[in-house]
Amino acid sequence: MTEPLDDVEGRVWRALARALVVVPRDLETDLQRESGLTLGEYQVLVILSESPGRRCRMTELASLVGLSASRMTRLIAALTARGDTTRMRDGCDRRGMSAVLTDAGFDRLERAYPAHLASVRARVLDPLRALDAEALAEALEVLAGPIPQLKG
Repeated sequence: MTEPLDDVEGRVWRALARALVVVPRDLETDLQRESGLTLGEYQVLVILSESPGRRCRMTELASLVGLSASRMTRLIAALTARGDTTRMRDGCDRRGMSAVLTDAGFDRLERAYPAHLASVRARVLDPLRALDAEALAEALEVLAGPIPQLKG
């Protein structure tokens, strides 16, 4: 379909395109100011905290966060250097590596959570409060696909 966007469609598209850049940047700025964590680091800590044994294969973790394997390796190396994670050989497949959340990493996540939650509410949920939340969630799930689930 090559028909141009009407005025409302154009506004929706331009606002969404800008939100995809501005909102993550603002959330990360808030998170870094309050906890020193990037959004990627925070996501990794959350996923590990919800994983059985607080561990997850590096390949699965990269997929869940949406990073390349090499980028995930660098991110885990930074978290490991701070003492938030460790790396160990996977028990099932000795060739694979798993990231493991340490107690220090879990504590950092717990300290970061309240400020991040406040930022998400202020920057995302509150401005959308007048909309039908269920319909919005369904529409966004169509755009992004289903939320990946942890294996195991």
